[in-house]
Amino acid sequence: MLPSRTVENYLKAIYQGQVALTGQERLVPMGQVASALGVTPGTATTMVKALAEAGLVEYEPYSGVRLTKAGEKLAGLVLRRHRLVELFLVQVMGMSWAEVHDEAEQLEHVVSERLIERIDEMLGRPKHDPHGDPIPNPEGAITPLRLDSLLTCPIGTPLKVTRIADQDPSFLRFIEGNDLKPGQSVEVEARDPAADSVRLRGRDRRAITIGARAASKLLVEVERS
Repeated sequence: MLPSRTVENYLKAIYQGQVALTGQERLVPMGQVASALGVTPGTATTMVKALAEAGLVEYEPYSGVRLTKAGEKLAGLVLRRHRLVELFLVQVMGMSWAEVHDEAEQLEHVVSERLIERIDEMLGRPKHDPHGDPIPNPEGAITPLRLDSLLTCPIGTPLKVTRIADQDPSFLRFIEGNDLKPGQSVEVEARDPAADSVRLRGRDRRAITIGARAASKLLVEVERS
């Protein structure tokens, strides 16, 4: 099976579903795959069966799906193209980081590997895209990095925002407006479970209170002195 746009979108959706699995979970539910791609469960199942026949996924009826090593490599290469294109659009074309996701969704299927290699070289072999997502290497592999969110990180400890786990333009503008982009220093002062909120201080020590849902999408690591 040649990696068409549809195939690449399915592989990428399954890959991203796998990354979000927790505990002993091994398979991505088919309903989740269908929802991510905006198709009916029946349509998703038909396509996944074809991917399984091509050796790109392991499919277990009524349980879910998981990429094979071949499928993971192809998915990683799609993500590599997507994230390098995003960074190019921001750093070279001057586009806002809040508007490049949809453009990259289109371009990731048509840019050649030769062009991607040139972009990678031109940008200095970057490790992350504008949102902090890791850029896979030329073999499609990603070095795993364990990060806490603002809901699970230590309180009263200097932190660095590393990754934004939501590419919705309005959310990214909210992050930018509060100086919470990747690379910024923050410190969680308190969490209020009753109010579903987190109080933190940003780069300028200004107090900021955000909702728990937003806090769960800001991934951080302890800032090294």
